[in-house]
Amino acid sequence: MELLDLTALQLGQKIKSGEIGVREAAAASISRIRAAEPAVHSFVSFNEEAALTRADEIQKKIDAGELSSPLAGVPMAVKDNICTKGVATTCSSRMLENFVPTYSANAWHLLENAGAVMLGKTNLDEFAMGSTTETSYFGATRNPWDPSRVPGGSSGGSAAAVAAGEAFYTLGSDTGGSIRQPAAFCGVTGIKPTYGSVSRYGLVAFASSLDQIGPIGRDAADCAAVLAEIMKHDRRDSTSVPTAAPGLSAVQNGSVKGMKIGIPKNFYGEGLDSEVRDTILKAAEQFRAMGAELEEFEMPIVKYAVPTYYILATAEASSNLARYDGVKYGYRAKDYADLAELYTKTRSEGFGMEVKRRILLGCFVLSSGYYDAYYLKALKVRALIKQAFDRAFEKYDMILAPTAPTTAYKIGENTGDPLKLYLGDIYTAMINIVGLPALTAPCGFDAKGLPVGMQLIGRPFGEEVLLTAACAYQRETDFHRRRPSAFLKGGDAQ
Repeated sequence: MELLDLTALQLGQKIKSGEIGVREAAAASISRIRAAEPAVHSFVSFNEEAALTRADEIQKKIDAGELSSPLAGVPMAVKDNICTKGVATTCSSRMLENFVPTYSANAWHLLENAGAVMLGKTNLDEFAMGSTTETSYFGATRNPWDPSRVPGGSSGGSAAAVAAGEAFYTLGSDTGGSIRQPAAFCGVTGIKPTYGSVSRYGLVAFASSLDQIGPIGRDAADCAAVLAEIMKHDRRDSTSVPTAAPGLSAVQNGSVKGMKIGIPKNFYGEGLDSEVRDTILKAAEQFRAMGAELEEFEMPIVKYAVPTYYILATAEASSNLARYDGVKYGYRAKDYADLAELYTKTRSEGFGMEVKRRILLGCFVLSSGYYDAYYLKALKVRALIKQAFDRAFEKYDMILAPTAPTTAYKIGENTGDPLKLYLGDIYTAMINIVGLPALTAPCGFDAKGLPVGMQLIGRPFGEEVLLTAACAYQRETDFHRRRPSAFLKGGDAQ
């Protein structure tokens, strides 16, 4: 097996044993980045010299026995809305094009202390607002399986980097499906942890009650290893909850035998591509063959998820993005007559169209006369969605659902129809609304050879159950081991 075909944990083990050097691993990733970036554009920033210097530093610490993490020395990347001290954090926006944080996000700080080697910062939809990574100020990322198609979003750069073999794992953020949907489109594994289980300190805010940092990796075991490092209480985040991270050994060696899996009928109806539906139901049968118990049930509340999400998310976005006014930091317009014109020109020139659209919608639903009709009503529906999941988890250990209604579509195909893009979040957004953990793993391919991802949804702080089920599934299947043919030495996708 070649170095770049290893999982993060496999590479970490070979580094620990001395079979592979940290610089050797970093150099291999750098070589792949050089080859893949013209076609994929996963990265906003990439510093080869800094990565190699860091690799040498980590090698010395490993040799001295100072690092015990199974991920020590493994090259990775960080989504560019997660603050990294001394390294630009742009949110793929003109507004923060030159912003260099003086502190690091807690999630990155923990991985840095564990010996992670950061290759660079990955591309995203501007301020994480989008489902395609097309709204980035620095240009669109492309899907490694077919560069004419989107990688999903907003963590499209993070998912594409893993799929193309540029990084062994990445950090992403998920506000309404932004880890899970691109993971599905790119044929990799990603998990959105329970809200509060991973600190949001240093994550540039989009919608504070929905945002969550999580990992994207080649398989579920890699994601579990990353969560083991970053699921730690942080007093700097008032929503951070003390909780135990999933046990790596338990996850890798567990079974689904006796697990009860719910199949919500309402998730498999109109709007879901038939190939996607059939592929996921085939995965359900695989779980049954492995000893799980499957049962269908009704969850009609799903039809209210998207409008509820976009009311809540845009309301919070309009408040969070009010800080970008050209006065304190970030982009500032050059020509203005007074303070009002400074605000107007800075925000008009600094924000892209999608961000402006969501700010305007958020201001509308919070405005006098409309607050009760929209925002307050959305809060009430949020409570009803939570009750529906609470009832489901009285019977089931987890829920099996689609991640997205289709596989990856063509770049530019839906940019003129925001509503169509928003409806693509129908299976993921509701999970953020109620703060549950959810994992996406590849479970097959459509007729065009594009990956299909299934979504496993769990109880609050039920990450270990989801990761155990995904690991068990991946022991029996090979979808997670297949790679885009464009980045192999020859032949079809494997």
